[in-house]
Amino acid sequence: MAAAHGRVLLRVVALLLLAAAAAGNSTVVSLRELDGRDAAREARNSRYAADMQGERKKSGAAATTVLQLKHHSFTATPDEPAARDRYLRRLLAADEARANSLQLHNNNRAAASTTQSRSAEVPLTSGISFQTLNYVTTLGLGGSSGSAATNLTVIVDTGSDLTWVQCKPCSVCYAQRDPLFDPAGSATYAAVRCNASACAASLKAATGTPGSCATTGASNEKCYYALAYGDGSFSRGVLATDTLALGGARLDGFVFGCGLSNRGLFGGTAGLMGLGRTELSLVSQTASRYGGVFSYCLPATTSGDASGSLSLGGDASSYRNTTPVAYTRMIADPAQPPFYFLNVTGAAVGGTPVSAAGLGASNVLIDSGTVITRLAPSVYRAVRAEFTRQFGAAGYQAAPGFSILDTCYDLTGHDEVKVPLLTLRLEGGADVTVDATGMLFVVRKDGSQVCLAMASLSYEDQTPIIGNYQQKNKRVVYDTAGSRLGFADEDCSYV
Repeated sequence: MAAAHGRVLLRVVALLLLAAAAAGNSTVVSLRELDGRDAAREARNSRYAADMQGERKKSGAAATTVLQLKHHSFTATPDEPAARDRYLRRLLAADEARANSLQLHNNNRAAASTTQSRSAEVPLTSGISFQTLNYVTTLGLGGSSGSAATNLTVIVDTGSDLTWVQCKPCSVCYAQRDPLFDPAGSATYAAVRCNASACAASLKAATGTPGSCATTGASNEKCYYALAYGDGSFSRGVLATDTLALGGARLDGFVFGCGLSNRGLFGGTAGLMGLGRTELSLVSQTASRYGGVFSYCLPATTSGDASGSLSLGGDASSYRNTTPVAYTRMIADPAQPPFYFLNVTGAAVGGTPVSAAGLGASNVLIDSGTVITRLAPSVYRAVRAEFTRQFGAAGYQAAPGFSILDTCYDLTGHDEVKVPLLTLRLEGGADVTVDATGMLFVVRKDGSQVCLAMASLSYEDQTPIIGNYQQKNKRVVYDTAGSRLGFADEDCSYV
């Protein structure tokens, strides 16, 4: 992949955003854009919107469905500094719990196989207004000829397998924005029986625990699931099947969890969509239609109607990438087969290579459900040292660390800020350069506390994670059939 090396110009003046679109090795963004509040970016992407409409018309005959992902407004973030501080600390603490849980996640699960490679496309989304820094999608569940499907907003997670939503009658449920799913209102809903394979081997592969059986009456045997996450979150309920509607596509007999007791770090969403690799994941359940291939483009902006997209299937006609998709090997970890791993062989900051003992190690996890990238201590120290050398050379004043972010600056009073970009060299020679909006995390809206948006793991032998914050404005392709991961630059903020 052709990468934009060197420095990125970060202007506090939002009007310069339009001029930045034509820049070659530098991009002009604003603190407002980094904070997800810049509306000027939408105008910058107007031509992408027109192109996308044309692509939809062209792809109509190809049985391909394109789902647009709306990144919800950052207006959910409090304006008052103390309240904003508490809010962001809580979200970053939740992300730390998530990252820690992945270090402990080892269920000895078996990977699912994929089948033919027919292409189509399906949904995925994102959502700060749901009190989460993760991305979300709205799916339709249930319904019949006489009633519409229930629309539910769920977190999209490549690090999980079982898709689940909160259901009536809910004994213990957290507050969600959408109405609870009511199985009684769906003519196609059915509980999975205890003798079904999904209740035993498949459920154990997806959750680490096989289903349990209970009979509430004659011929009313049900399979119950219990899904626990390493961060203390959980979902328990009935394993069921129903019709799933995804961006215009209808999937009959989709196996999901109908959660009756749920707690955890899910914000105000209705549940979670699992895009892992075991038999019960969405990817595996739709492999006969979409070939086990999906991709997404996560928007950097959180304002207005700007959106990114997720595609199921190998048809690239909906992509808006500005560089070719460059692939690297998808590495299998026998201890954690559902997860997506790759090998990072090198790194550079602002075009300057860095060296560290942790570079070249395999099993770097790429995860849509983790927000902030976690690097091995040796790699993080090397990246931080080069970043602070280049960034500090301009005389920017240091600021206190914030939560898990330890490298922060006070940028008030600066009209122009030069930000070095991190480039990762992947096995096979693909270069992936983090977008400018993925380099800095704006803690305070006035720019008085802006932090390097990466963190260190505690130990060298822990699993590094590439989080969604550093995947923004990238087309990320997951090809489970071809055992490869692809990356391309793409402006993901469609209007």
